[in-house]
Amino acid sequence: PPWQCPGCPHAVASASPNYVPRPAGSRVGLIVIHSISRPPGEFENGNVQRLFTNQLDWDAHPYFQGIRGVQVSSHFFISRSGALWQFVACQDRAWHAGDSCYRGRSNCNDDSIGIELECLEG
Repeated sequence: PPWQCPGCPHAVASASPNYVPRPAGSRVGLIVIHSISRPPGEFENGNVQRLFTNQLDWDAHPYFQGIRGVQVSSHFFISRSGALWQFVACQDRAWHAGDSCYRGRSNCNDDSIGIELECLEG
């Protein structure tokens, strides 16, 4: 797709609706790396991808009741097997860091790239 990072030709492109354009004048200057598994401790089941594309079955696991309706995304997701997915164009603002602050700057989503690693959360 035209929005996919040209430097990541092997990434599986799966567009998330959970993004907005970056604010005018913002420049990427931060990489935020998160760990994720859904439900926690379960891997390679496609639930992270479904979460980022608003296709998660909220009734499929009791854990999902606590996050029901959340809309999140990340620019990239790396599965435990090493597969790379891209959900949001790098020039856009993904919804991965939530309410955040780093070195005195708030709203880290404005100027960061979000990378989710499928691993134990802690």
